[in-house]
Amino acid sequence: MHTDIMTYNSKQAAADQAICDLLAQTIDKGLAKAESKIWHAHPVWFLDGNPIVGYSKQKAGWRLMFWSGADFEEEALNIRGVKFKDASVFYTTVEQVNLKDLKRWLKKSKEIQWDYQNIVKRKGRLERLK
Repeated sequence: MHTDIMTYNSKQAAADQAICDLLAQTIDKGLAKAESKIWHAHPVWFLDGNPIVGYSKQKAGWRLMFWSGADFEEEALNIRGVKFKDASVFYTTVEQVNLKDLKRWLKKSKEIQWDYQNIVKRKGRLERLK
């Protein structure tokens, strides 16, 4: 796990830290070739400079967001972005994290990608990479 993400996780309350650590460890294993860092104050994983998955604390709990998740055709990723192709799920306890689902989503995140890296250059228009 990237040291900045370890530091980020360690600053959370104990119950929240358990969620963050499980997510980070599972994402690291599922996206072994990804670069991870704190981006816009939250842990995010990138493939070839393109954001793939990240998590952040929100009022509803911990939001696990896949930037291209709307095209995964996954019922549990039920919080869909309006403007982009993101999809999310929220967790309030570590027991809610379904590792089988998470591993499947990570696999799909390598296979289904929209080009967020160049979204500014394209004036907000997304293009499918994979």
